Parts: sequence; structure tokens; C-alpha cells
Amino acid sequence: MRRAGTGPAGLGLETALWRAVAVYRGLALGYAALVIAMNFDGYAHPAGGWAVLAVMAVWTAYAVAAFGDPRRRGWPLPAADLAVAASCVLATAWVETPANIAAGRPTLPVSWVAAAVLSWAVAGGRRLGLTAALVLAAANLMVHVLAGTAGGIGGTTFNGIVLLVLAGLVVGHVVRLALEAEARLARAVELESAGRERDRLARGIHDSVLQVLAMVQRRGGELGGEAAELGRLAGEQEAALRALIGTGPAAPPRLPDADADLRPLLTAHASTSVTVSTPATEVPLPAHAAREVGAAVAAALDNVRRHCGGGARAWVLLEDGPGGVTVSVRDDGPGMPAGRLDEAAADGRLGVAQSIRGRIGDLGGKVTIFSAEGEGTEIEMTVPRRPDGSVPGPRS
Repeated sequence: MRRAGTGPAGLGLETALWRAVAVYRGLALGYAALVIAMNFDGYAHPAGGWAVLAVMAVWTAYAVAAFGDPRRRGWPLPAADLAVAASCVLATAWVETPANIAAGRPTLPVSWVAAAVLSWAVAGGRRLGLTAALVLAAANLMVHVLAGTAGGIGGTTFNGIVLLVLAGLVVGHVVRLALEAEARLARAVELESAGRERDRLARGIHDSVLQVLAMVQRRGGELGGEAAELGRLAGEQEAALRALIGTGPAAPPRLPDADADLRPLLTAHASTSVTVSTPATEVPLPAHAAREVGAAVAAALDNVRRHCGGGARAWVLLEDGPGGVTVSVRDDGPGMPAGRLDEAAADGRLGVAQSIRGRIGDLGGKVTIFSAEGEGTEIEMTVPRRPDGSVPGPRS
């Protein structure tokens, strides 16, 4: 049996719902006691009426305490609640006289049995609430069968059955809507809190780290030599950090197979020497595929830094098409002579082969490299989509 509001978002609402059922259970017990006190002298077995009331009182005390403990709300407790309610209804056939039953006198527990329907509706929604109502409706009809008055089922019995069914449906539906609304509210509060915390951190970073990096970049350029290289690196880190803290509130954690937007993984590489261009809208990929493409781009940019010198610039372009995603990394370095990659692979230097071609190949994609001496290098990585829009997973 599904328990309503078992997550953190539903704890407050769940407690309030069970308290409401407990209050109803106590008030309905008092009404049942009043009805039994008024009618006991006309029962076929008056002592039986008091015995049923005693059972109802004991179960009410136990149920209020048991349902108040979230650890005890598994399916055995609601099942027992429904069984006790049905038994008290069926006891009417023995305690009451057939004449009174045929005349439309209410069952011994009267509206007290609706507490079981409410419990099932709170615990499992409208379907389980309706199930409990139908069980008790069958018990009400069985009272007439056992008393031999099946032909005299009147409007009172049918009215009670209709009220039970409506209680199960309406309460179960309202509970589900309320729990969904509370979960959405909790999520909105969580996102708002995350946004405020991110803004606070961004202000702190802007007032300290970014200012220091900007100063190092400026002074390094003024001093020249090795200090200029240090200043250039500080400028790149400043640009990357500004892009990181400017991406807005933190996104909620994603499941391993959920889609991730590829753009933030690429814009994180933006700096004074690296220009990143991406579409205005999200470029969704499975999380593992997005990470692999991001790592391949990082490897390509690392090659630019190591082989093209400190003054080289690079451009990263992301294109999203119906057939797949294409990322190109272009630099203005000296380029590579023909056969350079084959020689590197033969010498055991497998940076491009493993870090770029290996990653993209595992996703079912391909890598194309355009380069000539004096004309820079461009690495184009394409990851295809299947007909259903997904990207192939890593090959085993």
C-alpha cells in the first residue's frame, strides 16, 4: 500500500491528514454511542450492542495511536482497520431485530465505519479509498442477507453506501492533489534558496577572487616575461569563473540516465583565448554522453595550449541538428604536417587517439581533423542521434 506523503515534502501534510482522521474517528464514536444508547432497548441482544461499542472504543484508541506513528502505517494496519469496521457492521444482523433492519434502522457503528474509508483514502488515494468503500458497502448489504431482509433493502442503506463511495473518491483525490501541490511548493522553495545561496557566493567571489585575478592579469601584462604568462593564465581563470557564477541558480541533481544540457560544459572553457559559441536553446544529451563530449573538447583545447604556444587562440562551435550534435574546435596555431598524428600514435603518444577519438567513437560518433602547416587545426566531433532522439550509450 502506498503511503501518502512519505517524502520530506509530505511530512507536514501527512501528519495533518492523519490527525483529521483521528478527530473524525473520535467524534463518530461518540455519535455511535448515542445511537446505541437510544436504541439498545429495542435490540434482539442489547448486551451485544454494548459489546460492539466496546470493541469500537478500544479500536479507536488503538488506531489513533497506531496511525499517528509513520512506522506502523504499512498495509497490515489499514487492513485490520477495515476488517474491524466490516465486522462491526455485520454484527448488526445479530444484535438488531429483522424488523428494525427492514425498517431502515442504521447499523450499529453508523458513520464510524467511514473512518476506515478515510484511512485508506489518505494512505493510497482514491482507488484504495473506493476499494474500502465497496468492502463496507458489501458488508451493509450482507446485513440484510443474514437477517433475511434482502428484499427490503431501503433508501437508508443505499444512501449510506453512496456516502461511503463518495468519501473514498473525493478524499482520495483531494489528498493526491494536496500532496502534489505541497511537493511543488517545497521544490520551489528549494530552488529559491539555492538561487539566493548562489548569489551570495557570487558576490563574495566577485569582491575577492575575481578582483585578485584581474589584478594579476593586469600587472602580469605590465611586467612582461614570465609574469605575462602568469597574467594570461589568471585572465583565463577569471573568464571561466565569471561564466560559472553567471549561469543562474543551480540545477537540480539529475539521474544517471537523465538528459543534460551540453552548453554549460563547453562554456566553462571560455577565456580570453578561447571563444565558445553555442545555440540559444538547450542542447540535451544523456548525461554520460555530455560528459564524454565535454572531456573530448577539454582534451582538444589542452592540445592547443601545449602545442600552439601561449599566444594561440581557439574557437569552439556547438551545432545541434536533428541527426546529431557537432562540436568543432579550431585554433590559429602552426598546424600539423601530414602524417603527424600517425607518427605520434606509433611513438605511443595517444592523446588524440584516446582522449578524443576514443571517447567520441564509444558514443557511435566520428572525429574529423583538418590541418595544414601554417593554417591552424580544426577538430570536428559528431555524435549521432538514434531515430528516437537518444544518443548511443558507451560500448562495452
